[in-house]
Amino acid sequence: MQVDDFDFDLPESLIALRPAQPRDAARLLHIPADAARADRTISELPTLLKAGDALVVNITKVIPARLTGMRQRGGGTGAKIEVTLTERLGPVDWRCFLKPAKKVNNGEIIDFQGVKAEVSEREAGAARLTFDIAPETMETVLSELGSMPLPPYIASKRTPDAQDDDDYQTLFAREQGAVAAPTAGLHFTPQLVATLKQQGVSFHEVTLHVGPGTFLPVKVDNIADHKMHGEWGQVSQETANSLNAVKADGGRIVCVGTTSLRLIESATREDCVMQAYEDVTDIFISPGYRFRAADMLLTNFHLPRSTLFMLVSAFSGLAEMQAAYAHAIQDGYRFYSYGDACLLERK
Repeated sequence: MQVDDFDFDLPESLIALRPAQPRDAARLLHIPADAARADRTISELPTLLKAGDALVVNITKVIPARLTGMRQRGGGTGAKIEVTLTERLGPVDWRCFLKPAKKVNNGEIIDFQGVKAEVSEREAGAARLTFDIAPETMETVLSELGSMPLPPYIASKRTPDAQDDDDYQTLFAREQGAVAAPTAGLHFTPQLVATLKQQGVSFHEVTLHVGPGTFLPVKVDNIADHKMHGEWGQVSQETANSLNAVKADGGRIVCVGTTSLRLIESATREDCVMQAYEDVTDIFISPGYRFRAADMLLTNFHLPRSTLFMLVSAFSGLAEMQAAYAHAIQDGYRFYSYGDACLLERK
């Protein structure tokens, strides 16, 4: 299939710059497998699930990964440079994106308000960055100097602020390591979680540290040629056993977000039995993929020509998702990280 098959026109006015308040007031487009779609809200989720269903949530926590420093050149101060940490390589070592990157050389020092870091392993717009600090102070340094790495389609339209420190973390966030939020989880409130649990819906935790590759465009014409970015994930043996038991008892596995879905699909064998998993996954799900674990998917509205729109098209059918997105645009649904959501039932 061609990337053009997953294109659509989206008015910029529908890109959400702030989340709904309260979180579960966001709109929800329900897309059943064998019935007409319906316009609802996230707060109605308990009416769409049943006792015995299992929600899989990603407990990754977004780190303050965006830093601004000054290049040190010839003993003096050079130009300002923006750094986005993308992957932890060691206690004080990170893979990062540099902006601007072209003139930064290996061995250069970047000064972040008195905290220095050396550049190495330069490639394209990325590099390795080694901070000259004690390992135990790394988290403190980030909390003091870093800011929330909002997606480019939000950060290009407004400056990130203190409100984003809360808005861009899910209720479930606990394990630090992501540079982008698993945005479907942003819709949950304590009351919504309590209501779902009271009606017999169970919650199961996995960890996938979302990387910046989630925002990278697909640069090939034929999607079969696309190489997916890798992200570290973990499914515990306890979670795998619990989800296998849910399936055996006739319950549905409901993935909260594409990150949870990609991870449990990576952890599930050809015979549809889930196993413990701790590794980097680069699974690329597009139309034609045979799902092994996920029965339903709660997810936000994604970018045109993106791997995430390809994933939802694999889950519910390309024609169905094209029609659903056309309806969402016509009806004023809000798109992307801070936007509304859809609940998909697997075809």
